[in-house]
Amino acid sequence: MLHRPPSTNRLLSIRPVSWHASRLCHGDSRDISNQGNSKEGFSMKALTQAPKPALYLGFSGLIPFLSAPLLMAATYSFYPEIAYAQIVYGASIVSFLGGARWGFAIPPGSPAQPDWMNLGNSVVPSLIAWLALLCKDNFTEGAFVVIMGLGLSLHYDLTLLPGYPAWFKAMRTVLTLVATFSLVATLAIKKFCTERKIKDIQK
Repeated sequence: MLHRPPSTNRLLSIRPVSWHASRLCHGDSRDISNQGNSKEGFSMKALTQAPKPALYLGFSGLIPFLSAPLLMAATYSFYPEIAYAQIVYGASIVSFLGGARWGFAIPPGSPAQPDWMNLGNSVVPSLIAWLALLCKDNFTEGAFVVIMGLGLSLHYDLTLLPGYPAWFKAMRTVLTLVATFSLVATLAIKKFCTERKIKDIQK
């Protein structure tokens, strides 16, 4: 029996199905990828959209964080007074971040409601900052408390509190990472360098 080739109509009916199926697979993967990226909320490229005052003031706020380990590294010495000043500044920043969230949730029409979760989470960084200030005689504990406060505040800003623009989230991420690394650098200096007092610099 002779094999009968498939009709032209049948071939035409198959091609669109295979084309749509292929497009569906590739298209869905791209869509899913895009959806995943959108759920991340921001990209570092969003920093180019940041207002100049926020950008300049935000990054200039890193100067007290960075100056402490740079000064001690330059002198190959660990100064407890300078390290504690870094802790005090870090605690004030952590407290400021909590207050910023409180102020963001209060105005009418804000995407963040002034409910127990938003306002309660806004109070937590201030309490963490207070605990850090109590660690005056133990820089290691104070540094870890400040790092915990910075990380928790960043988590709140990126995931729990809606409405922040992408440039703010990108800037907050960069600033938090640099501030954290500066505290880690001071911890390393404390471990590997000789401890001295500020009054020894004048001698």
